[in-house]
Amino acid sequence: MNVLFSEDSINDKKNGRLVTFEGGDGSGKTTQLDLLEKRLIDNRIEVVKTREPGGTQLGERLRQLLLKGEFSTDPGTEMLILFAARAHHLSTTILPALETGCWVLCDRFTDATFAYQGGGGGLDSESILQLEKLVQKGMQPDLTLLLDLPVEEGLNRVNKRGCNPDRFEKLGKAFKERVRQAYLTRQREEPLRIRLIDASDSIEVIHKAIWNHVSKLF
Repeated sequence: MNVLFSEDSINDKKNGRLVTFEGGDGSGKTTQLDLLEKRLIDNRIEVVKTREPGGTQLGERLRQLLLKGEFSTDPGTEMLILFAARAHHLSTTILPALETGCWVLCDRFTDATFAYQGGGGGLDSESILQLEKLVQKGMQPDLTLLLDLPVEEGLNRVNKRGCNPDRFEKLGKAFKERVRQAYLTRQREEPLRIRLIDASDSIEVIHKAIWNHVSKLF
């Protein structure tokens, strides 16, 4: 069964690289993604920066539906919406960029679904895995950077931003603890792909650790 693209096309990434950033609220993903983008560009590498849910007009609309809390959704519904957005994101943004040799930096990807809808929402991982297989056909990021931070510290950072939190940021500490533990479990299961980064360090130290992992992809 095909979903928008063939298995051959999804595995033909040529010289492009897909690097994903994961972590709980307040972990500094956006800051570090921007720093990595600049450094790659300085090294004359063409970069496409994107995010999930989002990255396309359809994805951004679905993102608003999920994060603004206008509609009440259960984890199963959230999972289906996320993978619909992901399929479109892959076919229209990520894969075309990789096939031209671009590096794609993505703020969250499928590991987030395992963490938030799985660990946080209690959805069984087998359901997520089946959709992952259907949509991604074995394709995985070349590198996933997991910025890990104690939940309490992450909450403090989010509160200091002074902006309106989204629906997931408003969820309680127990939910966020489950998300963190799900992320750490994923990292232990796939230590070669998912690299653990201590997000409590300074911005400079974190970027140095990230670059150490990214430079091995050249």
